[in-house]
Amino acid sequence: MDALRRLRGSNNEGVLALVLLGLVVAMSIANPTFFTLNTGFAILRSSIVPVVFALGVLVVVITGGIDVSFAAIAIFAGYATVSFCLTVGFDPGLAGIFAIAIGVGALLGLVNGIVIARFGLPTLIVTLGTQGIFFGAMYTYVGASYYAELPGSMAALATTNLVDVTTASGRAYLHVLVVPVLLLCVLVSLVLKRTMFGRSLYAMGGDLEAARRAGFAVKRTQVWVYVAVGALAAIAGVIHIVLSRSANPRDLVGGELDIIAAVVLGGASIFGGRGSVIGTVLGVLLVQVIKNSLLLVGVPSAWLRTAVGVLLVVGVGVQAIAARRKSRRMRVIDDADPVQSQPEMKVGS
Repeated sequence: MDALRRLRGSNNEGVLALVLLGLVVAMSIANPTFFTLNTGFAILRSSIVPVVFALGVLVVVITGGIDVSFAAIAIFAGYATVSFCLTVGFDPGLAGIFAIAIGVGALLGLVNGIVIARFGLPTLIVTLGTQGIFFGAMYTYVGASYYAELPGSMAALATTNLVDVTTASGRAYLHVLVVPVLLLCVLVSLVLKRTMFGRSLYAMGGDLEAARRAGFAVKRTQVWVYVAVGALAAIAGVIHIVLSRSANPRDLVGGELDIIAAVVLGGASIFGGRGSVIGTVLGVLLVQVIKNSLLLVGVPSAWLRTAVGVLLVVGVGVQAIAARRKSRRMRVIDDADPVQSQPEMKVGS
């Protein structure tokens, strides 16, 4: 039983991996073109940006909050950085571009964090509001022009692949940006598991008041959470622009549901206090495989949003049922305690 429990994982990562494997096998049987190197690399490439987004959303969800402004922060930070570099004719290199974008993203995240921590407002309402504010500010003060050319360092990175081979199905290539994204996953996992900051996030998600009484600086941690989400979103925004080889201020809009669904499917509790990086990465891969599979079997793209919506409802529904059963078990144990203690009183008398 212990071996099965470890295989299942604390957040059902093992179950999710089996579902993902079963889906790949089923699709490979239904359509042999699915199980090719080209399809595998295509799914990994399409998962690069969602994984970075999902890491930020995971951090917020663990604290019991929700953030829907990450896409707006991502395109604001990435587009503003590219616009600045092209306008002044200055290419600070990849390190400089990422540093500028992260600074912009962290600043926008700081706005979210201060409003949420200072006034104690619902995170969904605040981030919905700031999402509109960030988009409006970008269109007003940064611009809405489409850039087909990027600064030299970004353009060079856009054509750099880790693996590039020609197969019977055509060219199969894996972009080099998959490596820093993997390193980012390891870093976030270490922060969540091995640092006091990570423990404070789980404590806040479990019970905010209990975390405060335990000595955690709740408000300060909330601010840092949204600063970190803003920084991660900015990284995703720059990566998206590099992979698409252009800067469009209207990109990334409307993809928030996919990311939140992937994080919830990955085992993160929408009620807070639970979640892991491994489960989140598996959740992103599952959503990408499902979308790819539906396209391969000829399902219209309009139905992809429906499929993701159904996955989110199912994931949250399963979590709600599990939480209700756990609550019932706790009530049964509480009710049983006085009965168990009654015979001891008789013995003592």
